[in-house]
Amino acid sequence: MYSGLMRSLLAVGLITAGLFATQASTEAGSLKATYAAIGTSTSVPFGWVDFCKRYKGECDAQKMTAMDVNLTPAALREIERINKWVNTNIEPVSDMEHWGVEDQWDYPTDGKGDCEDYVLLKRKLLIDVGFPRQALLVTVVKDEKNEGHAVLTLKTNKGEYVLDNQESRVLAWNQTPYRFVKRQSQEDPNVWVSVGEPVTAPMYTAK
Repeated sequence: MYSGLMRSLLAVGLITAGLFATQASTEAGSLKATYAAIGTSTSVPFGWVDFCKRYKGECDAQKMTAMDVNLTPAALREIERINKWVNTNIEPVSDMEHWGVEDQWDYPTDGKGDCEDYVLLKRKLLIDVGFPRQALLVTVVKDEKNEGHAVLTLKTNKGEYVLDNQESRVLAWNQTPYRFVKRQSQEDPNVWVSVGEPVTAPMYTAK
């Protein structure tokens, strides 16, 4: 599934699984962000449903206990490293250019993809180095132009952060310019929940 560059990333600096998970809040410290208001269950994006048909092993998950990332300095460095690597090494192209369709979520194994492909790769790489799946949530937002966009929400014991292909930094979710729409449930990646005030789910545009 991985290209040579992706395999190289995984081979360097891996940290033992389990160092990043916590089920209890600890002292937040200077990196503390806030937590988004989560609403009721909502519709699942077509892109995720279609992705799951092609990658059943990625989506066949039983209900899990919610778990947050223990945001230590070492964990933050690893998150920033993977975020930067993916943003640097994946070429942004639209789904129409890439696949000849309006909307397809996939791993950018050929080094090309749009916003949701960046998200899926970051999510997988972070899981592979030991971060809990329940804390890595694919998220739909609206950008400054009110257009659809996808980011990865990182839920931690120090608040919620966003990994975004439009931003090199890992930002607190409420420091982004986005309007949050919905995201995966921590307990079940195939269940999606609304975020904040209900808004119409946007169509995706390549970023």
